[in-house]
Amino acid sequence: MKIVAITFDLDNTLWDVEPALLRAEQAQREWLLQHRPGSIEAFDHETLWEFKKSLWKRHPELIHHVSNMRIRMLYELQRAAGYDEAEARAGATKAFAAFLAERHRVELYEEALEILQLLARDYRLGALTNGNADIYKTDAGEYFDFAFLAEEIGASKPAPDIFHAAIALTGLEPGQIVHVGDNPDHDIVGAQSVGMRTVWINPRGLPWTEDAPAPDGEVHNLKQLPRVIAGLALGNRASGDTGQSY
Repeated sequence: MKIVAITFDLDNTLWDVEPALLRAEQAQREWLLQHRPGSIEAFDHETLWEFKKSLWKRHPELIHHVSNMRIRMLYELQRAAGYDEAEARAGATKAFAAFLAERHRVELYEEALEILQLLARDYRLGALTNGNADIYKTDAGEYFDFAFLAEEIGASKPAPDIFHAAIALTGLEPGQIVHVGDNPDHDIVGAQSVGMRTVWINPRGLPWTEDAPAPDGEVHNLKQLPRVIAGLALGNRASGDTGQSY
């Protein structure tokens, strides 16, 4: 079956997310320190993490809505510090905006733009993410035809919903779409469950240990991806190490 579209996970597939998240958390903290004194000073990394976990337990309806969950956390921090509801809601919105601005200042992997430009000549490209990064606010946005966030869909990978959304939008058969991602469960097993073909981004060369079929292809970096996609188009299961079937 001819490959027509490629969907990508974003965080740790097209960029290393950790530096952007660290900057985003710091920007959020600095906003609170300046504009909502008393709301964040008592929290370090560990205690804030515990606060987040307690929030997840109290608001399970937000588990797939990472942006709303963060806004709720910022609101509750300010309410606990004595700010009234209006101040806390306004502050949560502004602190989140400070977070999100840095969240989108991602540094794509060195080879990413070149590879995306190459693939976009022959395939429709889409983004499917559990995070709250907007591909169109990054340097890679011009190469993408569509994007879905789990918080828009209401379910996170590996649930099939976001993959079904891509299938419905493109009007393609699942086997005409290849999903590329770094997470064995969320990306590979999730995409397999709806019949998509899959390529695993595996930079550390880890063994496949999931209780599911191995991905159709595997690469250690994005430079290997066009060759592996070409192999899949010929009906091969391919490794980026050699470009050979296996």
